[in-house]
Amino acid sequence: MTPRLDYLWRLFATGLAFVVFGVCGLLFSVLVFPFAWLWPHRASRQRAVTFVIYCFFRLLVAVLQHARVMRVDASGAAALRDCSPAIVVANHPTYLDVMVLLSMTPRACCVVKNAHWGNPCFWGIVRAAEYVSNADPLALVEAGARQLAAGYTVIVFPEGTRSPAPNRLHAFSRGFAHMALQAGAPVLPVLMDCDPPAFTKQMRWYDVPPRAFRMRVNVLDPVAVGPLAAHDASPAMAARHVTHAIEAHITRHLFDYGFFKTGN
Repeated sequence: MTPRLDYLWRLFATGLAFVVFGVCGLLFSVLVFPFAWLWPHRASRQRAVTFVIYCFFRLLVAVLQHARVMRVDASGAAALRDCSPAIVVANHPTYLDVMVLLSMTPRACCVVKNAHWGNPCFWGIVRAAEYVSNADPLALVEAGARQLAAGYTVIVFPEGTRSPAPNRLHAFSRGFAHMALQAGAPVLPVLMDCDPPAFTKQMRWYDVPPRAFRMRVNVLDPVAVGPLAAHDASPAMAARHVTHAIEAHITRHLFDYGFFKTGN
C-alpha cells in the first residue's frame, strides 16, 4: 500500500471508529443500559455493566490495531487486571487514554467530567456503571471511596483535561489524594504516551498522523500515600503533600521513560 493510500485508509478507519463509538454509546444509553436498572441486585448490576464496557473497549482497541490505525505497547498492565482496589492516576496526552485504560481494567470506575452526564452518548453509560462525577469535590471523594471499598479500580486523570502541550502537564487537582487518604488505598501511577501525537488538545479527529500511532502505557509500582502526607498536617495539607509528590513522581518518570524529551 502506498503512503497516500495508507493515510486515506487510516483516515477512513478513524472516522468510522468514531461513528461506531458514538452510535454504540447512544444505543447503549437509550436501549441497553436503562434496562440494567431493572436488575434487582445493585452490586451484580454494576459488575455486569462494567464488564460490558471493558469488553467493548477491548474489542474496539483490537479492531483499531488490526486496522493498522494504532498500536498499543503496555508494560505492567497486569496490575490493572488483578482487581485489587487502587486509584489509577495517569497523565492525559490524548482523547484515547480513557479507552485504552478501560480496555485493560476489568473492574474500573472512572472519574468523569460533569458534562458527560448530559451527553446523549454517555449519560446512560456513566449512570449504569456508577461512574463518579467531578462536579462536587466532596461528593467525588465520598463516591470514589465507596467504589474502592466495593473492590473497583478508580481511574483518575488529575489534570482534568488533556495535557496542554508535549512535555507539559496541567497542575494536578487534589481529589484523588483526598480519596486515597480517606480510603487508605494505594495510588497506581500510569504513564501514557502517543507517538506521533494524535487526538491531542490541539488536534481534530481528522488530523491523522502520517503513520500509525503507538500508544505506550507504563504502569508503575503502587505508591502508599500515608508516608507522603505530613502526620501532623490537616487533611487539606496532607492531600496537598500527596498531590505534589505524585505529580513529581509521574513527571520524573515521564522523562526517565522518554515520554517527555529533555530540552523541548
